[in-house]
Amino acid sequence: MTRHCSIILCTAVAALVALGLIMLTSTGAWVKGFGPYHFMTRQAIMVGVGLVAAGVASRFPMEWLRKLAPWFLLVACVMLLLCFVPGIADPQYGSKRWIKMPLMGGFQPSEAAKIVIVLALSAWFARWQTEVKTFWRGFVMPGAIAGIPMLLIAVETDVGTALSLAVMVGALMFCIGTRLIYIVPTALLGASGTVWYVMHDVVRRSRIDAWLDLENPINQLGKGMQQWRSLLALGNGGPWGVGLGNGVEKFGTLTFAHIDFIFPVVGEELGLPFTLGVVICYVLIAVGGCGIALQANNVFNRCIALGLTCVIVVPAIQNIAVTTAMLPNDGLPLPFVSYGGTSLVFSLAAVGMLVGIHRRSHARCIEEFPLTKQTRLAVRL
Repeated sequence: MTRHCSIILCTAVAALVALGLIMLTSTGAWVKGFGPYHFMTRQAIMVGVGLVAAGVASRFPMEWLRKLAPWFLLVACVMLLLCFVPGIADPQYGSKRWIKMPLMGGFQPSEAAKIVIVLALSAWFARWQTEVKTFWRGFVMPGAIAGIPMLLIAVETDVGTALSLAVMVGALMFCIGTRLIYIVPTALLGASGTVWYVMHDVVRRSRIDAWLDLENPINQLGKGMQQWRSLLALGNGGPWGVGLGNGVEKFGTLTFAHIDFIFPVVGEELGLPFTLGVVICYVLIAVGGCGIALQANNVFNRCIALGLTCVIVVPAIQNIAVTTAMLPNDGLPLPFVSYGGTSLVFSLAAVGMLVGIHRRSHARCIEEFPLTKQTRLAVRL
């Protein structure tokens, strides 16, 4: 099975991208101020751009990525800082996550920063792989490498992305061999700090309160409206859905049905088989990505494969948990399905890098066992 990880990965991603285009055709027609096929057309264009990015990423020399990782990290931090510069920043919905780019319009630097953090950590652990159990080079320094851009992302009020990156960093450190005596107390301290921040932030505290009491009519018309209408959409669809295009919650009561809350629309219109299919696709992505990491021929490639898998799968888990009211609302899109050009392009680029790592690993295995060096024994009768 491990030899076919790329096929499994690409099949699951293709299914999610196709479903996303179909659902954007259904939901985008009801977004006020835009044409019926505006979002689907733009998403299709970004699919093309993303496929080109995936092709380039799959063939980009890994040694170059390793050498350029510190510079990529510096550029990513500068772009994150541009989100606070007047004239360049493009605040939307109370968050400072976007900047204005020529010819591209809105650009979200945090999506690029996700991949850059993975590259920087992978380069560090590959450089100091014999000291991963030490305090400074195995924990403090890689923590600082990831912590600086994560802090900038959190200050943008993109706390959901920062938390997903924290999970990725923790998983990467655990798998590379960082001592649990360093990871566990830091995780507990970070969780305590997050709770303190949420409890003292009026907006996020109100979201938590609404999430804990969605049955309250006041919350259903206020901060908890999205999640309440999301549950109604899933319930309205039932096991088999009401049919593609026949959903009613996307008509305005379920806001951002084409972005953050596209998963309930899938459940309402296409039913349980497609919602379970979406979950299975992300499971296959996780299996394929972990399989590629297991086959990687060096520490750098292995860390990249594991980190990129987490970058894709963890936000998907968060989005599905939010839209089913298992977690409070955090504003993360569903990778490959939700509308968003930056997210789609960099997610496809991450898939391209995974495929490239798998291809190089498979080629290395073939090179180590050439046919001319095999010994063949035969019995003469």
